[in-house]
Amino acid sequence: MIHVAGAIDEQGRCKHYHKEIDVVAIKFKCCDTYYGCYFCHEEAADHKAKVWLKAEWDTKAILCGNCYTKLTIKEYLNCHYRCPLCHFQFNPGCSNHNHLYFE
Repeated sequence: MIHVAGAIDEQGRCKHYHKEIDVVAIKFKCCDTYYGCYFCHEEAADHKAKVWLKAEWDTKAILCGNCYTKLTIKEYLNCHYRCPLCHFQFNPGCSNHNHLYFE
């Protein structure tokens, strides 16, 4: 199983975002580590987060906490808030933070 820093359960929910649909973890470009959210990164990392450049959106940097499928950033941004493999609903509110992760 992939370790998700800041996770409070096996599906990657964290203390900041822990609704049923909060199952997406993001691999941070700056440290190659999956975190539950940007707050988790801020609390644990000793550096500032870097965003994934658009040219890097084919990188598998998103983890579905329901089925543990790794998605590319492009797949995640185009999946309409459902895992393309298991169809578990993702939190559409996460799009409010896309600018913190992706160019």
